[in-house]
Amino acid sequence: MNDLIATVVRGLGNGSIYALLALGFVIVYKSMRVISFAQPAFMMVGGLLVSHLVLELNFFLAVVVALLLTGLLGVGVERVALRPMIGKPVFVIAIITLGVDIVIRTVVNSFIGVDIRQMGDPWGLQQLKLGSVTIDQRHLATLVTTLIVVAALFAFYRWSRTGLAMRAASSDQEVAQAQGISVGGVFSLSWALAAMLAGLAGVFLSTGIGLEQNLWLTALKALPVIILGGLDSLGGAVVAGLSIGVVEALVGNYGGEVSPVFGGDFFLVVPYLLMLLVLLVRPYGLFGTREVERI
Repeated sequence: MNDLIATVVRGLGNGSIYALLALGFVIVYKSMRVISFAQPAFMMVGGLLVSHLVLELNFFLAVVVALLLTGLLGVGVERVALRPMIGKPVFVIAIITLGVDIVIRTVVNSFIGVDIRQMGDPWGLQQLKLGSVTIDQRHLATLVTTLIVVAALFAFYRWSRTGLAMRAASSDQEVAQAQGISVGGVFSLSWALAAMLAGLAGVFLSTGIGLEQNLWLTALKALPVIILGGLDSLGGAVVAGLSIGVVEALVGNYGGEVSPVFGGDFFLVVPYLLMLLVLLVRPYGLFGTREVERI
């Protein structure tokens, strides 16, 4: 039982990272109706900035400054690369975000180098003993921080004027603009929030183990998360992210005991198998809005 609890906590920690990345995907999709493939790049930028800033600043202050800078980068990408493409086919815009991702990650990798960059986080690989259960502090820190960020994000969307404006613009851009809402401002803010969430995910992904060039591959697991939760559901992104993290951890820890087929690295493909199953049964996701087309 103790091992099971520790495995679930580890899964929730990893799932929190998936949820942060997926929230960025959903926020951009709700505002622009396009999937942003630049999230892995923003994730790496956040981690890289913290690894540099922590040399001069306290870790937590370094995270705040790094996220603000990452958010500004997101605004810059939206203004320079995407704003001129408004009105173009969605596929074209998605391909541009993929190009942006490749360019930014190439630059980031040149700064990371071949060595692993340490984040200077206060917990590292230290473990915490709760009764008879031993868990990694970094997983607990990731989960708690994600829950706080998610609560703040939902409160922002629910009660703030800017959040209400973003919800209105995501529902109908023309009507929102007629009501005096700056749709362009909504686009910029959406990219800033998405970039900051990805940057935060990059920070927690790198704590304890350090930042290295191939960590961006983890961001690909956010795609099964948004398919499972629904492209336009913030709550779905959180639930799906945590669920996939837990299932992945359970299969990785106990899969070999259930069947030889589930041993080894099979847990790596679990998110994508879940994605395929959801696409077959509910293509719009478990919490996504079902689109009805009249013929």
